[in-house]
Amino acid sequence: MNQTRTFLIFAWLAVATLLFLAWTQERAAPPPATPGTTAPVAVVDSGDSTVPAIASAPLPQTPTARMTAAPAAAATESAQQAPAITVVTDVLQVRLDGGAIRQADLPGYPQTTAPGSAPMRLFAEDPAHFFQAQSGWVSSSGPAPSHEAGFIPVLAARTLRLAAGADTLEVPFLWQGPDGVSIRRSYVFTRGDYAVQVRDEVVNAGSRPWQGHIYRQLLRVPPVVKTGFTRPESYSFHGAAWFTPQDKFEKRKFADYLEDGPLDKQVTGGWIAMLQHHFFAAWIPGAEDASVFSLAAPRGAGERQLALIRELGPGVAVAPGARAVTSARLWVGPKLVKRIEAQQVPGLERAVDFSSYSVMAWLAGLLFAVLAFLHGIFGNWGWAIVGLVLVIKLLMYPLSAAQYKSAAKMRRFQPRIEQLKERYGDDKQKFQLAMMELYKKEKINPVGGCLPVLVQMPVFLALYWTLLESVELRQAPWIGWIHNLTAPDPYFILPAINIAVMWATQKLTPTPIADPMQRKMMQYMPVAMGVMFAFFPAGLVLYWVTNGSLGLLQQWWMLRKYGEAPAKPAKAG
Repeated sequence: MNQTRTFLIFAWLAVATLLFLAWTQERAAPPPATPGTTAPVAVVDSGDSTVPAIASAPLPQTPTARMTAAPAAAATESAQQAPAITVVTDVLQVRLDGGAIRQADLPGYPQTTAPGSAPMRLFAEDPAHFFQAQSGWVSSSGPAPSHEAGFIPVLAARTLRLAAGADTLEVPFLWQGPDGVSIRRSYVFTRGDYAVQVRDEVVNAGSRPWQGHIYRQLLRVPPVVKTGFTRPESYSFHGAAWFTPQDKFEKRKFADYLEDGPLDKQVTGGWIAMLQHHFFAAWIPGAEDASVFSLAAPRGAGERQLALIRELGPGVAVAPGARAVTSARLWVGPKLVKRIEAQQVPGLERAVDFSSYSVMAWLAGLLFAVLAFLHGIFGNWGWAIVGLVLVIKLLMYPLSAAQYKSAAKMRRFQPRIEQLKERYGDDKQKFQLAMMELYKKEKINPVGGCLPVLVQMPVFLALYWTLLESVELRQAPWIGWIHNLTAPDPYFILPAINIAVMWATQKLTPTPIADPMQRKMMQYMPVAMGVMFAFFPAGLVLYWVTNGSLGLLQQWWMLRKYGEAPAKPAKAG
């Protein structure tokens, strides 16, 4: 198969890919209402035989005071809540109380590339974008603090900053029950870390045993994601995800949140999360903690649909005069591969959701590792993509050399193919048989151009997911007009160069197509491909332009080395 037909193969595969992506695009519709979301949650024993199963302690699901549309109700509830404390570190700026992180900004990640852009806000209090990480306690043996009320700040300051030279900042809260039981909750922030340590210490100074279970949950309004080929975020996964040692990584998108049920999975270790484009939040309990993972879709203020994922457990039994400690990590930040791997949590790297298919996810992860290595050399993600093409070209040189050598031979014998067309006229079957006989006699491989493209297609698709998901490349510039490699080229310069490269490649390639209509279609193929590439991320177009340009250079060299200028067909008589 010649290089021209290679374009047809790639065009078909690329169009099929776009159709598949459009079909699987995340829907922005909110999840369906589910009855019974405020019913008590049955809890299995955590493994401690002294802690009974809790089947009668209801769990708060919606922060009514913060979501309500009634100002009077909001004022009444707010008076009972602990005041919020603002915490500023080198990578996070959050507002929190004892039961929830209400708001979280990421100073290192502006929302847009415009100068002075506000930082990315992951957690938010406003009803339209509500998203919080919450944690509280339930007990069948006495009072317990919920995420809505109970904890009060220990420190008087309402703004705390990580001091210069300090590595950690601790923010303590305290709940004191009427029966002598107290719970001290500490949020510990670490310099350069998006993982917040949340530690609860239960002290029983009373005269009766106290039993309880801690719950940790993520609650949000499902985001409305604008769709379209020019919006790569619309193809990224938006929804809940969880990992268990038994079933590994699983996820549920917001559009069909409870389609397969409320989950209710008994787990030891693991983690729960809510994922979105480039960022995520996750509760990571202790590796030996027994808990129950569950999903719910409660209603908020104004019947606004919410999505909730919860981890309930472990249970503790605290005798009089004793104490118990339980802790978890809360990730609040970007999908930074190296930072996530540094947490040493099994499966947490899957939060960088390169693909639902494990093979494609593995290949995308491998490509990112190579890109990251090259970025360390060049200091620029655009040049790292160019370097990636060079690496792939070197690895595939034997295949591509065979392809271009075959194309050079076909160019050499193009006049004889034209003679066969004239000889057999409209008899396409005889023409094809004669042409195949010529290929066989001259040892020309007609399918030599297919294999390199077929091998590169998985690489191309994996790179698409890499560019889509890698927050490291978010808003990353290349040169000149390319200020964001994960967004389309704003001036369509790279797609135009791609058209020129494909047109030049086509001119160097013999086209033994008898049908005039097919030949005309092939002439317009570079334009059609260029228009399609105009809506791809600039980094992906850069990859293909570099690949095509090197291929064009390699083909020109092979024609000089192996090909001869095609002689004119001999005239009859």
